[in-house]
Amino acid sequence: MALKHFLNTQDWSRSELDALLARAAAFKHRAPDHDGSGSALKGKSIALVFFNPSMRTRTSFEVGAFQLGGHAVVLQPGKDAWPIEFDLGSVMDGDTEEHIAEVARVLGRYVDLIGVRAFPKFVDWSVDRQDRVLRSFAKYSPVPVINMETITHPCQELAHALALREHFGTADLAGRKFVLTWTYHPRPLNTAVANSALTIATRLGMDVTLLCPTPEYVLDERYMGWAEQNVAESGGSLVVSHDIDSAYRGADVVYAKSWGALPYFGNFAPEKSIRDRYRHFIVDEAKMALTRDAVFSHCLPLRRNVKATDAVMDSPRCIAIDEAENRLHVQKAVMVALAAQVVGPGTGDQGPG
Repeated sequence: MALKHFLNTQDWSRSELDALLARAAAFKHRAPDHDGSGSALKGKSIALVFFNPSMRTRTSFEVGAFQLGGHAVVLQPGKDAWPIEFDLGSVMDGDTEEHIAEVARVLGRYVDLIGVRAFPKFVDWSVDRQDRVLRSFAKYSPVPVINMETITHPCQELAHALALREHFGTADLAGRKFVLTWTYHPRPLNTAVANSALTIATRLGMDVTLLCPTPEYVLDERYMGWAEQNVAESGGSLVVSHDIDSAYRGADVVYAKSWGALPYFGNFAPEKSIRDRYRHFIVDEAKMALTRDAVFSHCLPLRRNVKATDAVMDSPRCIAIDEAENRLHVQKAVMVALAAQVVGPGTGDQGPG
């Protein structure tokens, strides 16, 4: 049987995702050692490979592994680990010291799981959309690989889904209006969280409105395609809007994120003049008043009074902290589910595949 990784939620069935969320909820609402859950990863370890900075992701994975009796090793290639080469056929006479073909297979001899965080380079979207770093680890690793955020952020998806289920008191979110709104930021950011929010909201059968300033900010066709596929299967809907009032009106959920316009990917100067005109996309009290007493959330970190006002962030309708907490619980669920495939590190070298 092929090794199962956690690279995108789209790779997992709805029943598998529901099982992960159920396990995460169980972890959240019982003592860590109840029914032996505090030893679910006893004797197991995970390598957390960070090519980019992290606060919530690193902390929640390290603490989660510890709470389950496991051990996490943090590696930062180019800082406390050797720089890694990803091109096949490359003549390695530059800055990189070792190839991913060796890195992933060696780590797989030491650990039971590998987590990878690697943001786009913001040079060429046609290259970045290949998600080469993550998929190279999955190609060569003999143990399961977890996406800790690359061009998607599936762990954030699950944390958000769990927070919504908790707030609404039901696992059935079908038919609720979900607004995924672009917000201003002084820099063009990764589209990962937006891609993932669109994916999970449509997967759960919600009526999704993607609100962005202009057609240039619509997400990559891959994720728009996933959303259309999910809508066809779940019975939800998908609308792209550039009108703030109609998008917010009647919403049950408002999810905010800033992201860069893909036509200007790697060329920020011409985009800056466009995005600077849309600072008014900030989530504020007036916009939230148009909703059906909607909850608000964001993946964090969030620049207050740039993306959302203090009043929105400090409102009892804001569930961003709940979502952030849920990163711990869903990641524990993911680690346990994937580790169940592994008898122990060094049990075999799959090689490329």
